Amino acid sequence: MERRDRLQTNLNTVMEHISSAALRSGRNPQSIHLVTVGKTQSVQAIDAAISAGARIIGENYIQEARQKIESLGHRDVQWHYIGHLQSNKAKYAVRLFDLIHSVDSVKLMAALDHRAGKIDKIQNILLQVNNSGEASKSGVDESAAEEVALHIAQFPNLRLQGLMTMPPFFNAPEKVRPYFTRLRNLRDQLCKLLNQELPHLSMGMSGDFEVAVQEGATLVRVGTAIFGERL
Repeated sequence: MERRDRLQTNLNTVMEHISSAALRSGRNPQSIHLVTVGKTQSVQAIDAAISAGARIIGENYIQEARQKIESLGHRDVQWHYIGHLQSNKAKYAVRLFDLIHSVDSVKLMAALDHRAGKIDKIQNILLQVNNSGEASKSGVDESAAEEVALHIAQFPNLRLQGLMTMPPFFNAPEKVRPYFTRLRNLRDQLCKLLNQELPHLSMGMSGDFEVAVQEGATLVRVGTAIFGERL
């Protein structure tokens, strides 16, 4: 099977599972968006995925993303940054990405706001929350999320769109469900605190995105189930 045909089949399968999970939960499947994760994939692989129907490409590394966007920027897709972002890379991030999922500090917010202001852009962001307590994971501690979110008002060039999390890895999706539920509940609390809508929850990957959809995900980040295992 040619790469495009394989990707088409895999994308269709993932979308069918998203739709099925949404319907089982009484949700509109159109409210969930697939972020096709391109980490370590070649420009040719991403191009094939776009041709097969991918409409949002998620990238983890600035330099790798720059090369892909320079080559494929003419394609009708959104580019999302989903990896850990250092403040000194803010100037690249605001030029390249429609949505940054992984904002995890006031310092990073300030850098993004400054760089976005220089190009007259309102940068859409998500606040990454570490609700697993794992030291290896980036993100604002759950207990500090309200305080950090309140700082958004200081930054005129940023627009908070919701939250993102990466739960612990379990080879059993049901074990992850509580982390997704907690993120949704936190989002609802922040909506009241900030008196604004926060439409997006970025949660769920190849092994657990159906549970994430059931718990309210609007953005699911899927790579392996589309491209296969990374070498």
